[in-house]
Amino acid sequence: MERHFEREIDALKAQLLLMGGRAEQIVRKSIDALVRRDAELASSTFLDDKQIDRLEIDIEERCIRLFALQQPLATDLRFIMSALKISNDLERVGDHGVNIAQSAVRLAAEPMLKPLVDIPRMADLATSMLHDALDAYVRRDPETARRLCRRDDEVDNLNRQVFRELLSYMIESPSTITRAMELVLVARNLERVADLATNIGEDAVYLAEGKQIKHHFEDRSASAAG
Repeated sequence: MERHFEREIDALKAQLLLMGGRAEQIVRKSIDALVRRDAELASSTFLDDKQIDRLEIDIEERCIRLFALQQPLATDLRFIMSALKISNDLERVGDHGVNIAQSAVRLAAEPMLKPLVDIPRMADLATSMLHDALDAYVRRDPETARRLCRRDDEVDNLNRQVFRELLSYMIESPSTITRAMELVLVARNLERVADLATNIGEDAVYLAEGKQIKHHFEDRSASAAG
């Protein structure tokens, strides 16, 4: 029975990593489609998202079976509970990738507003955060998780920078408003991907140490203790 439980946990880890890889891929593909102005490539992400949705359902069903049949305790219980939440976060990453792809489809038929530099940079940061967060979770590595949570500030700063630059375009030339707003939405979706990666990183710390670091809870607890 114990070996069966361990195999089920290993299978759950594998499903989460597979789902994470596909969520990361859909974001990268949508940004590639945006940069290349490739509406067909962007549209292909819609099928990818359905596969992510299917994985979320499979993970939920596996977690429910583990709860019902194994009655896990302590760390195993935290792992399964957080796996449920992480699968939902990854499904939302897929949705944000689809949102970006939809913007890419609309922009493919329009004249290019500006060379894209900061948005691909945001995508690289957000997807690398997602990759590292899942790795930290599966390996129960709280230090890697804490470091990636701090990287969220860099994505936020780039998001603000993109917004300021696009706002100046809209003020100077109202004809750019539609295209600029699409890019604002793209940046906002990437910022949300980074937020979701941060959530997973926080779950990795909780899994490894049983500590909550959401909303700077860890910092407040340390201050109170001091």
